[in-house]
Amino acid sequence: MTEPRKMNVESFNLDHTAVAAPFIRLADRKELPHGDVLTKFDVRFTQPNVAHLEMDAVHSIEHAFAECVRDHSAQVIDFGPMGCQTGFYLIMSGEHTPAEIRDLVLATMTDMLALTEVPAANEVQCGWGAHHSLEAMRAAVEGFTARGDELLTVMR
Repeated sequence: MTEPRKMNVESFNLDHTAVAAPFIRLADRKELPHGDVLTKFDVRFTQPNVAHLEMDAVHSIEHAFAECVRDHSAQVIDFGPMGCQTGFYLIMSGEHTPAEIRDLVLATMTDMLALTEVPAANEVQCGWGAHHSLEAMRAAVEGFTARGDELLTVMR
């Protein structure tokens, strides 16, 4: 069998059949022209091609995580969902290890589980304000955090 050609997108080079979700992995590191560094982490909730998050859960996790994580770190650039609905990308300024990011993610998720509503889940602050579920967000986050000790193991 011929090896697939190397793709420009890092995640397209990841063997999605060999990973064991949930996990956190360093997906990319970029040094910018003036020496600043960005690190991108794959925060994977579900097993690719086996399960996915429903969109109301994705949307609510995105809102809650993006709001809560900034209480823990000023180095967060972005937290955005994957189109496949299996996880998110967390982009940070500076150098960070997967273990540091695991601790940041778990601290953030502890805050998320204490929320009584999804942040900015209204039509003034969100483009689809009615499309949220606090319950679906909590269930996904509880499932992810329950496996906290395993999050740095990416491959089966």
